[in-house]
Amino acid sequence: MAGISSGPATYIYACTRMRVRRSLLIPREDYLRMLNMSLPEITRFIGETNYRSEIDELGTSFSGINLVEEALNWNLAKEYQSILELVPGELKYFTASYLRRWDIQNVVTILRGKMQGVQAGKLKEVLIPAGRLDKVVLDRLLTEESPERVVEALRGERFYPVLEKELPRAMETGSFAHLENELYKGYYARLIADATEGIKGGSIFLKYIELEIDTRNIQNLFRLRAGHVREDVRELMIPGGSFSVEELQRLSGLEDRDEFIDALKRQVRTTPLLNALEAIRGKSALHEIEVALTRVQLDQMERMSKRYPFSILPVVVYLEEKKYEVANLRALARGKEAGLPGERLQGYLVM
Repeated sequence: MAGISSGPATYIYACTRMRVRRSLLIPREDYLRMLNMSLPEITRFIGETNYRSEIDELGTSFSGINLVEEALNWNLAKEYQSILELVPGELKYFTASYLRRWDIQNVVTILRGKMQGVQAGKLKEVLIPAGRLDKVVLDRLLTEESPERVVEALRGERFYPVLEKELPRAMETGSFAHLENELYKGYYARLIADATEGIKGGSIFLKYIELEIDTRNIQNLFRLRAGHVREDVRELMIPGGSFSVEELQRLSGLEDRDEFIDALKRQVRTTPLLNALEAIRGKSALHEIEVALTRVQLDQMERMSKRYPFSILPVVVYLEEKKYEVANLRALARGKEAGLPGERLQGYLVM
């Protein structure tokens, strides 16, 4: 991997470009304005931002919520691919590793759709070709007749063994949740391997990976509590964070909510997360808990990126914030389509 390295000037340029792109993301005050807009008004507003070209291009083929959904998906995929072309050396290597999460999302979406008999055209509308599996590969997968054929078409991909092993169980139970969880466990294991194989900047990348794994595991614990799941949850947890899987299993067994939160706080070292957990004590809605934890994760990532300004972290911070911008706009559009009031929608936004 020694040939990956590139000079500091290209790192400075790439990380500076990330900060410029972050400055163009939609600010909090604009989200608050959109909470009081109708869907057509939101569509017009989005069409005046960095999503203009997608809105204009797709406006002759789609309208309403479908136009917003398609424009967001197109924009996100194009932006991620442009970032991958922009970043040099080790930054490109780690960025490509990060973006492989979209392969999992796309493949699981196709598998679910095939099992449920969803038309290929409808599935294509929700795919985001931002990972290793590009538009050509995804289009080919959409032509396959069954989930089994989709998996077989992916023979040779690094996650094929997991798909081959877990698909029969998914088809038998009618649920892809376990398969998806195993894919993400493999994804994070691979990220850790990439970060620890001696490539320059890997130790900094590892800091981000551990933060994301911790956030995801804590969110999963709250989800499991909301679903009253009390059995062995070790296989649902992602190894590699600051919590061991055994510690997470012990935490999941605490029935009293306050005792659970207190036990979590005793394991946590960062003040923002401690404050968030205390604030969560008074929240009952799962989406509010997940949003609060996500906000802490983004805040911690930004703090880390300031400590390491010419590393992979400014790149990942932008990629994550862009992802949540798209998620926010999608939530606003879907909420308005469903007639939800703005005050309720606000709780779903990561601002």
